[in-house]
Amino acid sequence: MTAILRVAVLCVAEARPLVLAVSLLRFLTGAALAVPVAAAPDPRTVLRGAAAWVLSILAVYLFNGVTDVVEDRVNGSGRPIARGDLQQGHALAAAVVAGCLALLATVGLPAAMLWVVAGNLALGYLYSGPPLPLKGSAGGTMAVLCLSGMLAYGGGFIVATAGADAAVPPALVVFAAGAICWMVFVGVPAKDLSDIQGDAAAGRRTLGVRVGERRSRRVMVVAALALLVAFALAVALLRVPLVGVALAMAVGVAAVTAAGLRRPAPAPGDGAVEGRSSRRRSYGAFMGAQHLVHLTALVCHI
Repeated sequence: MTAILRVAVLCVAEARPLVLAVSLLRFLTGAALAVPVAAAPDPRTVLRGAAAWVLSILAVYLFNGVTDVVEDRVNGSGRPIARGDLQQGHALAAAVVAGCLALLATVGLPAAMLWVVAGNLALGYLYSGPPLPLKGSAGGTMAVLCLSGMLAYGGGFIVATAGADAAVPPALVVFAAGAICWMVFVGVPAKDLSDIQGDAAAGRRTLGVRVGERRSRRVMVVAALALLVAFALAVALLRVPLVGVALAMAVGVAAVTAAGLRRPAPAPGDGAVEGRSSRRRSYGAFMGAQHLVHLTALVCHI
C-alpha cells in the first residue's frame, strides 16, 4: 500500500499540481459563468464533472511525461520521470487507470460529458503519441490547446445546465476566448523558453527552436499586451460583467512583460541551471496569471 501511495504522489507531481489546479479552475469557471442560463446547478453534478475532467488531464500529462523523458532530461527537468524516481511503466499504467476512471466518472452526468472527456483523452494521445505527435510543431501544440480549452469550459457549461438546450452566455464566450488565447499566444512561447535545448534535440519545430529565445520573448510580450487590449475592448463593448477579470489580466500581463523583458538567460553550458531557472520565470508569470484570472472570475460569479 505504501508503494502504491508513493507512486500516486509521484504521478500527481509528474502531472504538475499547478496544472491540475488550473485545469480544475477552467472547468469550474465554465460552470460558474453558465449561471445566468442555469437554474441553480447541482453542486454534486458539477463536482463529479470536475473530477472526471481533472482525471482526464492527469492521464494526458502522465502520458506526455512518459513520451517526453529524453528531452526533459536534456532540459534538466526535475520532474519524477526525468529524474528516475517514477518508472515510465508505472506512469503509463497510472495514465491508463486515470483515463478509465475519468470515463467512468461521467456515468450519470449529461451524455455530452462522455464525449468531452473522451475528446480530451484523444487530444492527449494525438499530442504526445505516435505516429506523428502534434507536440512536434508550434501549430500542432496551439491546435490542441485551443480544443482542450474549449472542452474544459464547455464541460463546465454542460454540467451546470444539466445538458439542457441553453444558449451560452456572452460572458462565458468572452472569458473562454480570452483565456484560450492566453494559453495559446502567451503560454506557448513562455513554455518554450525553458525547453529549447531539449526540443531541438528531439527534433521538434517549436516556436522557440525556430525563432530563438529573444524573438520568443518578444512574441510573448507583444501577444500579452495585444490580448489585454482586445479583452478589455470586448468587455467594454459587449458590456459583460468581467471588469474584475480584465483588471486581473492586467496584473498578469505586467508580470509576463517584466519577466519577458529581462536579459536573456545564459546559453546552455554557461550556467545552464541558472539559465533554465531564469527562463522558467516567464512560464511562472504566465501560470500565475492564469490562476489569478480564473479565481477572480469564480469569486465574482459564485
